[in-house]
Amino acid sequence: MPQNILQYESDIWSSADSLRSAGLKQSDFPKYMMPFFALRMVESRLIREHKRLSEEFGKTDHNTDEYIEYFKTIGLGYNDYVVRKDKKLSDICANDKTFESDFKEYLNAFDTETRHLLGVDKGNDEEKYLDISGVCGILRAKKILFSVVKGWSKIDLEPFDNSEITTLEEHIKRKWADISAETAGEQYTPDDIIGLISDIVASKIKDNEQFLTIYDPTSGGGNLLFGIEDKLSAKTNRPIKTHGMDWNSSLYALAKIESRFRIDSQIEYGNTLTDTKFLDKTFDVIVANPPYGVDWKDYRKSIETDKTGRFVALPAISDGQLLFDQHIVYHLDNDGIAVVVNNGSSLFSGDAGSGESTIRKYFFDKDWVEAIIQMPTDEFFNTGIYTYLWVFNKNKPAERKDKIILIDGSSKYVPLKKSKGKKRREMSEDNRAEIIDALNRFEDNDFARVFDKWHFYYNKQAIMLTNVDSEGKFIAEKIKLKPTKITQTGDDGTVELTTFELSDSEGFTRSETLTQRYERIIAPAINAFDYKENQLIVASGAKFYTYNSDEETILECKSENDARNGVGERLGCGKIQIKSSLKKSTKISLFKYIVTVELLTDLQKDYEIISYSPNEEENHTNIANFMAKYVTRPFEYLDNTIGVEINFNKIFYKPEKLEPIQDILAELKQLENELKTLEADLSL
Repeated sequence: MPQNILQYESDIWSSADSLRSAGLKQSDFPKYMMPFFALRMVESRLIREHKRLSEEFGKTDHNTDEYIEYFKTIGLGYNDYVVRKDKKLSDICANDKTFESDFKEYLNAFDTETRHLLGVDKGNDEEKYLDISGVCGILRAKKILFSVVKGWSKIDLEPFDNSEITTLEEHIKRKWADISAETAGEQYTPDDIIGLISDIVASKIKDNEQFLTIYDPTSGGGNLLFGIEDKLSAKTNRPIKTHGMDWNSSLYALAKIESRFRIDSQIEYGNTLTDTKFLDKTFDVIVANPPYGVDWKDYRKSIETDKTGRFVALPAISDGQLLFDQHIVYHLDNDGIAVVVNNGSSLFSGDAGSGESTIRKYFFDKDWVEAIIQMPTDEFFNTGIYTYLWVFNKNKPAERKDKIILIDGSSKYVPLKKSKGKKRREMSEDNRAEIIDALNRFEDNDFARVFDKWHFYYNKQAIMLTNVDSEGKFIAEKIKLKPTKITQTGDDGTVELTTFELSDSEGFTRSETLTQRYERIIAPAINAFDYKENQLIVASGAKFYTYNSDEETILECKSENDARNGVGERLGCGKIQIKSSLKKSTKISLFKYIVTVELLTDLQKDYEIISYSPNEEENHTNIANFMAKYVTRPFEYLDNTIGVEINFNKIFYKPEKLEPIQDILAELKQLENELKTLEADLSL
């Protein structure tokens, strides 16, 4: 009997050899392995519980039926083949001649729910979950079913408790996630990160005898949820109730099977963001590693019409992680603590007024964010990106109100001797202790900074600028011209327009003909006029108007030649607007088109990013001072939008120490000498 359950890890993966030899794709291995791992997990635990319960019940040959009824009421699941006949999967595999019939009887001997989760004899229209019947059918066709099942039957998990089995399960599921080409957004949470999350939670909760409710809305196979439960059970005397939900059917089935052997555990199947299994519940602790960088377009309508009040704003359709974050704080008790793994985009994506910024502002306005902790890169098994732990606390101590600590844990790691997928680093116990100490102290040090939450707010002040020429002049009021000729000279030659009004009485018999001419010829020609890119001259009365791009001003000239040479009176920066319109005939007017020319103020909408103050008067003053200092053109205030953004890189940026100029020059001199030597050698 192995002393360490992880000794079985290599035995489990030896089953992959049979799958590989049968020509099955490696990326599909989890599909063929999950059902049998679940089978071993269920049987081992049933046998373990059978021994315990039979002794507790006082089972004899005379009260077997009563005992079995008692066993069924416990809610652990049941298998009549195992309990009544005292036979295991290994007994079935002892005889290859009767294996097929015995194995079928064995699977059908499970209780209804276990058969449902395993996917025993499911209909085509039903959710198959682990789909053991379908998997067995394929392995049978490949003529490897018996050898695969026999290999799995040697995995005896009976001697090990729930926590040990969960540890093995975590290792196996990690490899499954690594080889199954899953999206980077769906992350398996490493044990060291689970350890850090449990340490954070343990540092926040009271150690009393009250039930501690834990929820993971994206529980997957349960490694984070049950890992946190096991670690907290060792740190606190509080009984624990776990709740989880996921809509990956096979991972849900694994977690559901696991939950039946844990006291007070409820796992539900479905889409957390659209289903409402736990809508009426709040929880003391919420932990989650939700998918990130994954779109939510397939259930967009359900989210946009949600009536629960969970979603104060919606992020970009391309990344739904902030939807999960909102769901989490919605379900967090008023005294609750939540620790959520996010990628970097949750910190800064989206401009002020966007869904992402509005969501962050909501969290900060409520003062629910206590800490954000940057993790090292290469911490996860299928991505090397930076990740961050958001610590939500709905009951921050008085001294932490309106404050937040940022902790740079990017250097808190030890390298792995052997990489596990893309995981090359892990946080040691000492690394985690440093972070917990910083969180508990809540003060500045070399890798942590405490801020007023307002530090992360900013004004996005919209303004309407008036563009001016090189002398500061601009056209202040609209000037209407009466054009007689418009000339534009560009790379394609010269275009000239002399007709500015044309009615259907002038050579046209049908209004449709004029309309056609307008739409096909006149309107496109008008739209092609560009006073900035080409030399455009507008004749109006005795005056000629053009735009001098060098001086960014409109000139009023006495002749067309002066206009071409840029000689004239400066009117100031402005726009030459040429418009055409088509007017249908009425009882008193003919069907006609009209071309008009106006000189207009050149306005430009712009935005300024300005530091924020929660004091309204002070904030107005900050904006006014900023505008006076940095904006030199005339402007009008438009809307002001408050945004929230967290820039870790800016806060913890450490400039590289520059090499002394003398050393650089010395290196260049050395390279020069080496080059001369090389040239001399080549010339020989």
